[in-house]
Amino acid sequence: MSKHRCAWCLGDPLYETYHDEEWGVPLKEDDALFEFLILETFQAGLSWITILRKRENFREALDGFDYHKIAQYDQEKIASLLENTGIVRNKLKINATVSNAQAFLKIQQEFGSFSSYIWQFVDGKPIKNEVKSSKDIPANTALSDSISKDLKKRGFKFVGSTVIYAHMQATGMVNDHEINCFRYHEV
Repeated sequence: MSKHRCAWCLGDPLYETYHDEEWGVPLKEDDALFEFLILETFQAGLSWITILRKRENFREALDGFDYHKIAQYDQEKIASLLENTGIVRNKLKINATVSNAQAFLKIQQEFGSFSSYIWQFVDGKPIKNEVKSSKDIPANTALSDSISKDLKKRGFKFVGSTVIYAHMQATGMVNDHEINCFRYHEV
């Protein structure tokens, strides 16, 4: 008998594996939080499956999502990224990745870690919603509005409320698995 999964991931093995192993798992490591933040910013206006299919290319192109290195990228490196057909070649998003890495480092200095900063918005523990159908999941919430506003104030780009809510879901700050999904109680 097959396991019941959230409807949004059905039909693509990559999507199903991502759903089964990563989506909604609480992440507290800065490296992982940064990777998801950057992937979510590149996803703006695109589908998540598009980004998942390019994830390994992003890892290679962006030095394993090493925010210390990315914060130092110069125009030559940015130009090479714009030529890389394996990633999303959007100049604004690539430039935002560099400035977001710089802002990420500033938050680490202020709060000790990005994790401490971002998880404070949910008092350090996931919000467990009771979603009956993927269609019931909001694109954003008042909380994602607030986090987005604070990140923008701190210099982040491409961090609108919808991007931030997706980040919250991906990193387990909010559990939006359908209540009959096998992952709902696991995460």
